[in-house]
Parts: sequence; structure tokens; C-alpha cells
Amino acid sequence: MSLLKLAHVSAFYGPSQALFDVHLDLAEGEVLALMGRNGMGKSTTVKVICRLLKNRGGSVLFDGQDLGHVPAHKAARAGIGLVPEGRRCFAPLTVQENLTAAARNGAWDLARVFEMFPRLGERRGQIAASLSGGEQQMLAIGRALMTNPRLLILDEATEGLAPVIRQEIWAVISRLKAETGLAILVIDKSLKELGTVADTGVIIEKGVTVWSGPFATLDRATTDRFLGV
Repeated sequence: MSLLKLAHVSAFYGPSQALFDVHLDLAEGEVLALMGRNGMGKSTTVKVICRLLKNRGGSVLFDGQDLGHVPAHKAARAGIGLVPEGRRCFAPLTVQENLTAAARNGAWDLARVFEMFPRLGERRGQIAASLSGGEQQMLAIGRALMTNPRLLILDEATEGLAPVIRQEIWAVISRLKAETGLAILVIDKSLKELGTVADTGVIIEKGVTVWSGPFATLDRATTDRFLGV
């Protein structure tokens, strides 16, 4: 059963159209890779899902509920957790304050986040601005988990990180898939790493869904055409 379903979605920034016809279908417990070259509409699609940008046409359904007129805070309360591009931690707050600021009742609490990310537990009293880029990314993921979401969205979660930290983040995504019932939507440029976690995939080209299906069926001709430099 679909947890998240987008059909014929269009969206605009003022008079400029960014999305023309986006389709996406994500089931409970699945990992979906949202792919495309830079500037093709991936992050805009995430904004529409999270209600940070309204869709002008089409439908956005979450657990059968039409999110068309739902504000962003209610979408979050419905169970959509976002790890935004660029991390965007609350810089003046400590690690623990960042986590508790987003907390909602559920299985994810401070102890479980610190078990997933031991480094955050070690630095719970440090302000976020003093953390490394990798630690800030861990904090951003932990903060999203503290909302106890049903859907976790990771927008370029490994961008700009050292290779060893990227591998840590991918290991966390694999663990979340294996140990939780979370649905996960992940945007990333590494097809190799996406292939280790993704069940399905969607490619967006100029605001239009041009390919979707099981990730294992994504072939070289398609990646060369829509994802190559």
C-alpha cells in the first residue's frame, strides 16, 4: 500500500514553473531513490511533499490524506521527517537542545538516537556550530528521527562529506531500512551507494518524471541519458 503518492504534480516559484508532471509512489517500509541532474526538480519535489511549496496542479497523498491544503507543520505532525540539504542545524543550540526541540512521543528518543550516533552522545553539550560537517549531518538525521516520522526524507545527506563519513551515513540508512518500518526517500548522486539500499527509483528531468521502477531494473542507457554529465 502506498504511503506517499504524487500524481501529475506541478509547482511554481512565482511565475516560473519548476515542476510539470511529477509522479512518485512510495510504500511503507520501502526506500525510494529520487534522482536527476542538478536543477531538475528534486529538491522542489521535496519542498512540495513537505508543504514548504504548494503544488499548483496534481495531487500529493500521504497515507491517503490529500496534503494539498495542509501547512508544513501539520505535514510534519502527520509523520513526514525532513533532513534538508545543507543540514541547517540550530547553530546556537547544543546537540541535546537540537534533538529535544524536535521531539515527539514515540520509539525514537535521546537514548535511541545516541545509540545510533554515539558521537552525538559524546558531544551532547556542545553547540551545533562547533561540530564538524559530518557530526552536523548526524545531528540533522537524529533531529528528524526525534519527530518519530513514518517517512524520512534525506536530501543530499552525504553531499560535501569526507568519504569515511559518507560511509557512516550510508550504514545508518541501511540500518534504518533493516531495523525499522520507516519509508525513506533519499536524494543522492552515488548510484553505487543508492543501489545498496533503494528498492525503487524515480528520475526527474526538467520537472517531469521520465523513469520509475524497481532500482534493480535501472540500466546503463537510462543513467547515461538522464544522469550522465
